[in-house]
Amino acid sequence: MADVLSQSQIDALLKSMGSGGDEPKEEKAEKAVQKEKAVTEEVKYSKYDFYSPRKFTKDKMKILSSVFENYSRIITSQINGVFRVMTDITVMEVLERRYYEYVNSLNENDAVTLVEAEIQDHGKNLVPLMIYVSPSLVITLVEHMLGGGEGVIKVEPGYRYSDVEIALYRRILSYLIQALKDGFANYINVEFKAQRIEDNPSMMQDVGLDETVAIIHLNVDVAGVASEKIKICMPGTLLEAIFQTIDSRKHLARGYAYEDNKETILDNIRESQLPVTGQLGTIVLDLSDIYHLKEGDVIDMNKPKDHDVKLYIGRQAWFTGKMGIYKKNVAVRINQRLYEEEEAESQEEELDTAASE
Repeated sequence: MADVLSQSQIDALLKSMGSGGDEPKEEKAEKAVQKEKAVTEEVKYSKYDFYSPRKFTKDKMKILSSVFENYSRIITSQINGVFRVMTDITVMEVLERRYYEYVNSLNENDAVTLVEAEIQDHGKNLVPLMIYVSPSLVITLVEHMLGGGEGVIKVEPGYRYSDVEIALYRRILSYLIQALKDGFANYINVEFKAQRIEDNPSMMQDVGLDETVAIIHLNVDVAGVASEKIKICMPGTLLEAIFQTIDSRKHLARGYAYEDNKETILDNIRESQLPVTGQLGTIVLDLSDIYHLKEGDVIDMNKPKDHDVKLYIGRQAWFTGKMGIYKKNVAVRINQRLYEEEEAESQEEELDTAASE
């Protein structure tokens, strides 16, 4: 019984007969490779659990990503400056997950710090967020605090801190917690304060296991030698309060245009205070001359006493004037603005160049 060819096989056979069947071997091999890649390559999609739908939109998660990118830059500079350790802290991922996924990623003896968040008009009943720092990073920073070497210390997962290390651990976490306020500063004013330290995360009952949370993973590259982790968990109720406040402020901001606030801004500028400094001249003295100065000595400024004085607003020279006395106080009468003097000089130079031509 003869085999029946499909239409595609017939088309391929006619095409090969039309081309004489002399297709180069290199082209055949390349086509075979491309065909194999097309078959083997699979499009990867992120899994979506329809039993636990997402609570926050992509825009909200982008705001959270922006907050912690700013936060990571702040704590990088703080840790590098305070502990003299070269670190590079970056945001690995910001995910909306269930709380049990955060707990399951920790060991039984890991120390987790609970941090209270206070938002205006929301009281103090918000569920605290949680911060976990890998023990190797903590012990490395403790070593530097106590004057140790520049090496990186590696400890086993689930390392239990001693009493002295716990005290220093609180000090380290205080820097990380204070920086949270600056991280959120572009969007909302939130006050953060350490509440307590839990030695066993699985026993914490502040958040339900199935509650929606945001899990933020920060990667800490320590001197290019070790890679440590900071894991932050923000409960859904706290996120709802933060996003609600942000949305309400955006809504209020839409009702005001720049022109509406123009007079208010100008009034505030008019009432602002700026330091005004009068300068007769400048002179350079050796340190030995300054050291031997005593009462009654005279410093020659190389200028006559009735010479114009420059008035500085902040660090910028704005006016020239004459020194005198007004109501028994030293005063300066303004004669000219400096930019007017510069304009007059430039006009004279233009006239001289025109005359010479």
